[in-house]
Amino acid sequence: MDFTIPADIQAKLDALDAFIEKEIKPLENENDNIRFFDHRREHARTDWDNDGQPNAEWEELLREMRRRADAAGHLRYALPKEAGGDGGSNLGMAIIREHLAKKGLGLHNDLQNESSIVGNFPFVHMLMGFGNQEQKEMFLENTITGKARVAFGLTEPNHGSDATWMETTAVRQGDDWVINGEKMWNTGLHHATHDMIYARTSGKPGDAKGITCFFVPTNSPGFKVEKFMWTFNMPTDHAHVTLRDVKVPNSAIFGEEGMGLAVAQTFLHENRIRQAASGVGVGQYCINESVEYANNRIVFGKPISANQAIQWPLAELQTECEMVRWLVRKTAWELDKHNHMEVSDAVSMCNYRGNRLACNAADQAIQTHGGMGYSRHKPFEHIYRHHRRYRITEGSEEIQIRKVAGYLFGFQGPKKQARLKAAE
Repeated sequence: MDFTIPADIQAKLDALDAFIEKEIKPLENENDNIRFFDHRREHARTDWDNDGQPNAEWEELLREMRRRADAAGHLRYALPKEAGGDGGSNLGMAIIREHLAKKGLGLHNDLQNESSIVGNFPFVHMLMGFGNQEQKEMFLENTITGKARVAFGLTEPNHGSDATWMETTAVRQGDDWVINGEKMWNTGLHHATHDMIYARTSGKPGDAKGITCFFVPTNSPGFKVEKFMWTFNMPTDHAHVTLRDVKVPNSAIFGEEGMGLAVAQTFLHENRIRQAASGVGVGQYCINESVEYANNRIVFGKPISANQAIQWPLAELQTECEMVRWLVRKTAWELDKHNHMEVSDAVSMCNYRGNRLACNAADQAIQTHGGMGYSRHKPFEHIYRHHRRYRITEGSEEIQIRKVAGYLFGFQGPKKQARLKAAE
């Protein structure tokens, strides 16, 4: 077994480091752009008088970063070659995401916006798997370059993890569909040209089949943003949307009629493993910063690192970080080798443990740094507030643990048939 980072991935890491130093760090520091990353960050990023949405200058800076990353050949690393990418592996993306997050807060990798010099692009993968030619021509290149943006409307006020019980409906009327319902947490809707709306078109509540995904133009009559939901970490682009007799043509269906959840689940495993890798990276950053501070902070005539009360929590976190790191890399490698459903439980393990690691490491960094750690002059409060979200989104940690238990006891996954046979 060889645990060395493959040569091509290491070469990519080296190229990314050089690009950050040459292009991104100077951009981050010019014209007081550093205000988006120092103690002023939340205020600088937020247009408080516009529903708490992102500040226009902040988003333009992110767009410029992505333009430079695309021109340098980094942004599309994980995309297939037909989308201008390198066809990067899941292992490559896991190592890259950890590497970038370990550098700490910066323009190179601002996870609050899922914005990075190496893009994630879940929608592009969905489009390539389920979109028709017209939809690909409309959205593929435009969403990568930012000329178009598609939001994701699955969650509802009364339904999150129980998406099969959604109350939004779509009824066929001739060549059109009429949609009625509500959606919550439609991320990116402040600039979205379209929203992927999931609605029940057949079947009964609880059925996985019978839910259809529609591309709904956000300027459609009856489509209304009720408000943007203010969150633990600001700014917000998470909208509460209502749809009242919104009419779309049959050609707006994304994927197959009644099979919308198959679209929603696309790229789920890749998203979760990359999120976990970011958790490992930011966890390591918090540990490293805490160790350095503890070695230099003198209290009662000696560095606080001499105290076991400081040593032991960080030693525990370092152990956890090392274990999760290798679980993430092994699972990412397996995703490249096997059917995703064979390792779905391992992806869930990575996700919930990686997210917890990030939060625990940020919390301990605050404690180790004392008053400065609690202040906004250090990035730990920002890291905690952002990564706390991931213990809920992309499937809550309870859902992840349920998946692990399902595979372990044979209620899901490869052991299910054997369990059912044994019960006969």
